[in-house]
Parts: sequence; C-alpha cells; structure tokens
Amino acid sequence: MIEVVDALGRTVQLEHPARRIVSLVPSETESVVALAGPGVLAGRSAYCIAPRDAVTGIPTCGGTKSVDVDAVVALRPDLVLVNQEENAKKEVERLIAAGLPVHVSFPHDVRGALAWLESLARMLGTPDAPALVATRAAVAEAHAIAEQREAPLRRVFVPIWMDPLMTFDGRTFASDVLELAGAANVFADRPRRYPLAADLGAAAPLTPERTEGRDTRYPRVTVDEVVARAPEAVLLPSEPHEFGEDDAEVFRALPIPAAARGAVRFADGMDLFWYGTRLAQSLTRLRALIAALPDE
Repeated sequence: MIEVVDALGRTVQLEHPARRIVSLVPSETESVVALAGPGVLAGRSAYCIAPRDAVTGIPTCGGTKSVDVDAVVALRPDLVLVNQEENAKKEVERLIAAGLPVHVSFPHDVRGALAWLESLARMLGTPDAPALVATRAAVAEAHAIAEQREAPLRRVFVPIWMDPLMTFDGRTFASDVLELAGAANVFADRPRRYPLAADLGAAAPLTPERTEGRDTRYPRVTVDEVVARAPEAVLLPSEPHEFGEDDAEVFRALPIPAAARGAVRFADGMDLFWYGTRLAQSLTRLRALIAALPDE
C-alpha cells in the first residue's frame, strides 16, 4: 500500500504504483513523463503541452479551469493529479466525490516542490528515477550557492499580466525560485488588497477578517508603484501572459534604474512557474539570466 498526504491534508492511498494517470496540471504532466515515461498517462488537460512529442495523442479532458469531469471518470484512472491553485475547486471536489484517487498539490516554494516530486515518485513507484535524482541535486546545489552568495540579491520586478498589471508576492513558488537564483522580488511584501480600488490605492482595504480564505498572493499594482520600488531589472515571462516587445517598450520608458540600463529582459515562464523535474535545468538558466544583468 502506498500512502501520500496531499496539500489538503488528505491521505491518498494506492494499492500499487499508478499506471493510468490523468494529470490536469502542465508541470505535473511533464514530471510524470520524466519520472515514468508517457505510457502511464491516460489523460491530460488541454494546457499540458510538454514534452510535446510525449503528450501528443494523449486524450485531453478540458482545460485546467474547465475540467471535463465525466471525461476523466471515463478514462478509469488509478490516479488524478490536480493543483489547488490551477484547477477549479468545484471540479476537484467532483472528482473526489466520484471516488477517484485524487492528489491535490500546492507547493509554495522550491523545498515544497521537491517534497511534492518525492511524493509523486512514490505514487509512480519510481523513487530512484534519474530525473528525480537530478532534481534533488540541482535544488541542493542552488541552496548551497545561495548560502555562499556574498553579493546582494538583484532587485527585480516580474509582472504576470499586463492589463491589468499584476505580479506576485513573496509567498509564491516563483518568488522563492527567484531568490535561489540570485534575485529579490521587489513586491515580496505586497499582498493583494480587496476591493480592487484598494489594490490600486484608491480606497481603504478590507480587514484581514473580511478577506479570510481569499488568495492574496497576486496583487494588481500600478505603474507608479513599480517606479517607486525602483527595480534593477524587469523580467518579462512567456506565461501566463506572453509578454512581447510592445510590453518591453512600456517598461523601458519608465523612470526606473532597469530602464536606464536596458535591464528589461525576457524569461521563460515555465522556468519561473513550473515546479517539478524542470527544476533540474530551470534553476541554472535563471541563475545565468540574473547573473548576466548589467551592473550599476
């Protein structure tokens, strides 16, 4: 019997390693393939596109926010992978109510992502998979480099949406990845405020009691706030919004150090937001990207 506790505190029990998996989270689909090969995938979300050659031909079951529960049930999976943030709560509850073995993930930092990956490997029966070994080594190396780092972290702004302008605070996986790679999130201390007018500085925010249960990790910010925080660099990711040159020109025109030195750079959104086996390479790529930023 395999027993794993998920992000909701539920014990997921499997009588044997999973061999028919429906993964509804892109980064988790990629990790399943890396740990056990594409043959164990019975289904995926329409947004599970990597590795492309491996997932092509695997049935889709709607999007991450619009899961086709009936399609998942029809595939008779022995494990369903979902994420508390990426998948809609109502549909996750329906999958659980259908009696399917559902594992809910929600890593907030790199250590949590590695712990999730270890759990996934247990459920797959691949605790010694080379991809897991490589990811463990990459995370250990990143922490060792971070502990020995003498130079101050580079202060960066990373938007995740352009209209409205949004970012993330320090309680997110992406913020921890940045710190390990040598950068400090300039909005790490800035939670989302409710209502919207409060988030934009035009009204008083609701009290913590009135916002309990809401996700406050993704604030809407103003251009004035970005200018006030004076980031040394702006990193424009390829997802969830695919930033382009037009967006880059907006930030280059701002009176901030990053614009003055041309430190507006593009970044692979998968490296920033996809937890799992991708960490084996993404930490190195992000570290190189940040190290290459121009000096004062």
